[in-house]
Amino acid sequence: MNAWRGASSSATSPGAWPARSPWPSPRSPRAADSPAGRARPSPCRPSPFSVELPPVVDPLCWEACSVSEVLNLALVGCGGMMGAHRHGLQLLWEAGYREFRVVACCDIEEARAGAMAEGLAAFQGDSPRAYTDLEAMLAEQDDIQAVDLSPVHRDHHRLAIPALQAGKHVIIEKPLAITMRAGKLILDAANAADKVLAVAENYRRSPENRAIKWAVEGGRIGPVRMIFWIDLGERLWYWTWREHKDQAGGGWPLDGGVHFADLFRYHVGPVREVSALVRTYYPFRQQDRENPDAGLVEVDVEDTTLANMTFDGDVTGTWISTSAAPAMGFNRRAIYGSEGCADLGAGLKTRTEEVSLADLTAEYRAQLGEEERERLFPHGVTDGVAQELCEFVRACLYGTPVETDGLEGYKAEAICFALYESQALNRPVTTEEIENLEVEVYQQEINAGLGLV
Repeated sequence: MNAWRGASSSATSPGAWPARSPWPSPRSPRAADSPAGRARPSPCRPSPFSVELPPVVDPLCWEACSVSEVLNLALVGCGGMMGAHRHGLQLLWEAGYREFRVVACCDIEEARAGAMAEGLAAFQGDSPRAYTDLEAMLAEQDDIQAVDLSPVHRDHHRLAIPALQAGKHVIIEKPLAITMRAGKLILDAANAADKVLAVAENYRRSPENRAIKWAVEGGRIGPVRMIFWIDLGERLWYWTWREHKDQAGGGWPLDGGVHFADLFRYHVGPVREVSALVRTYYPFRQQDRENPDAGLVEVDVEDTTLANMTFDGDVTGTWISTSAAPAMGFNRRAIYGSEGCADLGAGLKTRTEEVSLADLTAEYRAQLGEEERERLFPHGVTDGVAQELCEFVRACLYGTPVETDGLEGYKAEAICFALYESQALNRPVTTEEIENLEVEVYQQEINAGLGLV
């Protein structure tokens, strides 16, 4: 099968793609000033948010807009998370933001692509064309300007790179790629194409997380000392492709943990070093979530990680995640400073004040200026997926920056892969080693299977 074909969705089963990739190995990671090998500014590099916002299209006259004022989108990988993307687009549409139109949907299952097209037509009017072949879609519809990708992790680079090489802007679901080497290939392709590359990272965009960052940066808890991120619980059932290293890259600490890694960077700053223990206590999962007698499925990703992190400025962090803790689970996400704590689920508690998360969020939103409020919460929409898609559309149309671009996604997933590489080497690793592809012991098997080494 051509590597452009069969755009797999996040709901597909393993084994939909050939083992090798048609793209060459990355350039030397030491060749330039960043892991992407950039020597000049690029749409996939973050930039300050001091730009003037473009005018918003009047929802009553959107049909009169020129082609340059409406972005033609294609959705690729129409299961799983793409449903949230469709919902986000609908929220924007219903709020009056209509500077986009979805013109194509692609998935290896025709019925799924068709169902997505029907769901989009229900609110935007026009029905996108449905495809099962990415190459055919790009060849037949030259009006496509940008592609929204949500496939299984194994296919991220296999779909993003051809789309970028075809001259399309790309937003891709987190994590950026199944390995750091695959991620670097995507960064290089975006840089070469001079196109927008965004990573769909929605957690930091919630009003609550914006408020926590505002409070921490404002000194409400004093200089930051440490962060604790603890998630304990038990899951016994089989979660399809996410349980397989060659399809997902790793378990929940990568799949969901990349959200948290992004929040570490957002709230506290760059992680410098990671020391981790990784365990698999449940090598089998229940085939049927509701029926434990239906049989077991063997899995090969971890269910438990315990990590110590050192941030720039010598802030320390503890990150514990397990789905193998029966009977009593609990969660705690908290940032401590010299004067108190910012609890991401409860709000502020310091030596001098106690503020609920709801009140803190209201306080934060009240102090926003009109332009900043519209940038962060377009047309009043607070859904993070909708926000990231709106930001992407504006970036493609007007050249405004994206907050979580390819490089930011690359650095976030480097924290996750540092967990695995630390365990593989039985020593602390630096994120610089991970980003520069100097340490790939854990990832070697995946890279080899994909033909990247």
